[in-house]
Amino acid sequence: MGNLSPYLLLSTGLFAFITLGVLLLLIIDKSEKINKLRSSLTTLKNSFNDLDEQAKLIVKTDLDLNKAQEELDKRLGGLDALQKISRLISTTLDEGEIFSRLQDALLTNLPFEKNLILIYDEERNLCSRVALGFADGRIPTIVADLEKDSGMITSFEERHTFSSINSPKPRREYINQLLGVEHFVFTPILSQKGIIGVVFVGNQSNAAAITQGDEEVVSILASQIGQTLENARLFEQVFRSRQILEAKVHDRTNQLESALKEVQDISKTKSEFIYAVSHELRTPLTSIKGYASILMAGKLGDIPDKVRERLGKINTHSDNLVKLINDLLDISRIESGRVEMKMTKCNLIEMIENVHDLLTPQMKERSLNWASNIDSTIPNMLLDSSQADRIFINLISNAIKFTPEDGTISVNARLNNDVVTVEVSDTGIGISEEDIVRLFDEFYRVDNQINQNVKGTGLGLSLAKKIVEAHGGRMWITSKLNEGTTFHFTLPVKQSLTDNDSSTTEEEIL
Repeated sequence: MGNLSPYLLLSTGLFAFITLGVLLLLIIDKSEKINKLRSSLTTLKNSFNDLDEQAKLIVKTDLDLNKAQEELDKRLGGLDALQKISRLISTTLDEGEIFSRLQDALLTNLPFEKNLILIYDEERNLCSRVALGFADGRIPTIVADLEKDSGMITSFEERHTFSSINSPKPRREYINQLLGVEHFVFTPILSQKGIIGVVFVGNQSNAAAITQGDEEVVSILASQIGQTLENARLFEQVFRSRQILEAKVHDRTNQLESALKEVQDISKTKSEFIYAVSHELRTPLTSIKGYASILMAGKLGDIPDKVRERLGKINTHSDNLVKLINDLLDISRIESGRVEMKMTKCNLIEMIENVHDLLTPQMKERSLNWASNIDSTIPNMLLDSSQADRIFINLISNAIKFTPEDGTISVNARLNNDVVTVEVSDTGIGISEEDIVRLFDEFYRVDNQINQNVKGTGLGLSLAKKIVEAHGGRMWITSKLNEGTTFHFTLPVKQSLTDNDSSTTEEEIL
């Protein structure tokens, strides 16, 4: 036994050592596992924290999206309401009707408990035109307080908008006390001339708060109201101006009609006077001319040469006076409608050539050239040949008078839509614009060197114009100084008498 004890002790020690080693190994292994578990736990905690943050972000984003969607829906609703209101008020130009429609539209289309539209009158006083949600009798007090608030009025004039979003606390409290709202928008109504009024909308404290979109909608509404009112007022101004103008035109027309009647009466009196006087003068002139012819013929005895010469002058001047009187009689007859136009079929080409033959000696004496271009398709026309001859005689004679040597006188005629247009042109001294205006006046003669040296009555052109008008045509002049003058006139192509002319057979009394 004594010999075995050391072995036992050694075995026991070895076992203890091995056991201790195993325990140490187990402790080390568990420690490593614990560390790993702790690391995993930390990682898991971090992951949970990240997930929590992401969840919070998702929730926040979702809330923001819902809020943005609500704001967008609200804005779309506001824009739709604005479109309806704009279409409603833009279809009338009556200012009273505009505000009546606005009142109905604000009630049904915009989500505000209180609505107020104030407009400046002509004396720059604010007047209520739409008031919804306010107690009776409250509006005058509100208007009076607003007009006293110079700071707010000045801000409106500077195009500023007040709202419960952007206004400072004192201003919000003032508007809350004045108008009984916590959420509001107050914006000016503007036109090209400046501020013309204000728009107010608001809600109580228990209602939805005003948003940026609400502020934009109300500002756009104010602009639409301003534009519509400006259009209505411009229309009213134009309408009133038109009425005033129509009244003035009516009065002026009455004055002109009265003046025209007076002129016509004077003209008729003048024509009748000329007609009567011309008749009275023609009889003694005929006697004077007859006695002068008898004396010149020597039927009452021989007369001295000097007396014969003077009798010849009497005879010549008598002829001039007779021509003047005949022209006056013709003009007065045409003006008074007493002239008888003996309408017969005439060939215009032959008529112009006959006048040319008649005046050829005068043209040769002045070495003038002649040119004519007459449309061969012009048919025979119903004209008073004797009167129509006088048109060409007067116009061509006038051209001969004012055209220098080696000049050219031309006559052109063309057919266009049953109207013949005739042009008598010369290369003479021309006529100024001031003289053209009066050239057809009776007895008017242009003040130039030729007229100072050549006598005339100043009736030829006036008579030619009246004969043209008696045939249903018109006459006018174009001219350039030192280049020449052209007389234009038209004659309707009339080949047979119309039903209106049938009572005069071949004579038409104009």
